[in-house]
Amino acid sequence: MNRRVFFYVQHLLGIGHLRRAATLARALARSGFDVLLVSGGAPVAGLDAGGARFHQLPPLRARDEGLRELSQLDGTPLDDSFRALRTQALVGLLRAEQPDFLITEQFPFGRTQLRFELLPLLEAAKTLVKPPRILSSVRDVLRESASAQRIAETVETFERYFDGVLVHADPALVSLDKSFAGWDRVKDRAYYTGYVVETESLPASATNSGEVIVSAGGGAVGGPLLRAAIAARPLTSLSGRPWRLLVGDNLPDVDRATLRGGDGVEIEPARKDFTALLAGSTLSISQAGYNTVVETLVHGDRAVLVPFATGRETEQWRRAQVLADRGLVQTVSAEGLDGPALAAAIERALAGRSIRSFPRCDANGGPATASLLASMA
Repeated sequence: MNRRVFFYVQHLLGIGHLRRAATLARALARSGFDVLLVSGGAPVAGLDAGGARFHQLPPLRARDEGLRELSQLDGTPLDDSFRALRTQALVGLLRAEQPDFLITEQFPFGRTQLRFELLPLLEAAKTLVKPPRILSSVRDVLRESASAQRIAETVETFERYFDGVLVHADPALVSLDKSFAGWDRVKDRAYYTGYVVETESLPASATNSGEVIVSAGGGAVGGPLLRAAIAARPLTSLSGRPWRLLVGDNLPDVDRATLRGGDGVEIEPARKDFTALLAGSTLSISQAGYNTVVETLVHGDRAVLVPFATGRETEQWRRAQVLADRGLVQTVSAEGLDGPALAAAIERALAGRSIRSFPRCDANGGPATASLLASMA
């Protein structure tokens, strides 16, 4: 029987966490693992799990952009009954699967609001007849915490339950110790895999369209970026080029209603051939989420990043800053975003080096993760 992987993921606002988990699940399935991807976020139409199986928990989301409080999809606050329902479903699923590996996306380095179900899940895993290897799957940058207590709790949970942490990054570019103060306590069980990105969908030769690609990921907080791009276009040396704005499914209706295309500006839903569009484009304008940034580093020419940031959410800002400091991209802060500011960043990007002139980052995270798990079995 194929080795079984139970992969838990929870997206709260955008869909980036689920997209990366699905990419990793596909890579594991291609390598012969029997993967169950378990999602606790809002259902996403058209999600490609490849050869992996998929299970949808009763969904929840963040109540707002602050990501502090959770709610059901209709905004109803979580109560004890809902939490118990989720926990029972999750633990029951684990016991039915009897996996060889249990992977929790982000936890305990993030998603701490889900302790109510994840700690029982981990406890249940330890009681199985054959307890699975337990691994955390994290991205290149973690949300910074000002609380020494929170760092200590993270390390304590990791040391108690986990066999290792999979760091899906290239340490030559971005290393986890820069964003996690407890690195010295976990580094002996940390495994860098390289970035996780889907490369099989890219055609052998992408068409060189010369257009500008503006993408807002899932779209939940992408309205300001899309509006700024439309305002910036006539102020740039690329005003004569086609601009393609890709609007995510989660873009609020109020933002969608304010977007106007016109001559040379195409507005359309997010596309599955995004990497091919990116490979043929002159410039990418996007937020600084993990998936889009990695796809840009692998396939793009030049890029401007506008990182989403709040008082609690520093991940995108730090990722964008590291890349900007190395000269790979240009950035605009969300607070200072408008047409002129974005236009100025575009001109800086055009005057600078192409991303393709830098050493290629390690983006073999999917196959490398599969090889690592195979060596642990």
